[in-house]
Amino acid sequence: MSSDNSRTPSRPSSTTEVDAFLTRLAATPSAKPAGGRGRLIFALDATASRQPTWDRAAQIQGEMFVATASLGGLEIQPCFYRGFGEFRAGPWLGEAAPLLRLMTSVTCAAGETQIRRVLRHAVNETRKRRVNALVFVGDCMEEDVDRLGQLAGELGVLGLPAFMFHEGRDAVAEYAFKQVARLSGGAYCRFDHGSAKTLQELLSAVAVFAAGGRPALEDLAARQRGEVLRIAHQMKGR
Repeated sequence: MSSDNSRTPSRPSSTTEVDAFLTRLAATPSAKPAGGRGRLIFALDATASRQPTWDRAAQIQGEMFVATASLGGLEIQPCFYRGFGEFRAGPWLGEAAPLLRLMTSVTCAAGETQIRRVLRHAVNETRKRRVNALVFVGDCMEEDVDRLGQLAGELGVLGLPAFMFHEGRDAVAEYAFKQVARLSGGAYCRFDHGSAKTLQELLSAVAVFAAGGRPALEDLAARQRGEVLRIAHQMKGR
């Protein structure tokens, strides 16, 4: 993959990137399932540098369940890669407690990225049963971007948007993540190492989207308060 800066979009401020992410999310076709709970694959890079974000994400996932309770709930499948070629996908879980226990039992280990395996897994899962959203959180990319693009295109054909959350400022990862988001019909957003609040808001927004589509966010904003609902207000009418 080329890291030519001429092909890498300039970096706006964190606030601008969040707004851009929400605009793209608002334009994404509704993922409201025909019945039952929304289904979301939550994949994380669990290589050595990721431990702090992994710990934060484990706590945030409980709030994702809360945010979608009134919409019929959410099923989340945690996935991660780490070490030498290790990739694991957990069971589909509909409650916060077992998911938290599962995630807190995992420790990060040094290794190369395996985003291709994440995307291939998402393709296979949604072919078996519809998945409404894929969330990926990572900070780098060490793979062939063309191969990632091919899989992202498959996700787009299947109607499974990938929401790529990028921690840090690695230019190669930024370019690749944006390509995956664009080709799958999802969205990209960057957040900083210390912005746990931003990650919380973004994950909750996607969770509500997966459970009930864009109208659910607007309805939720009319009934409740909080940062996730402030985001829903921003999305209204876009």
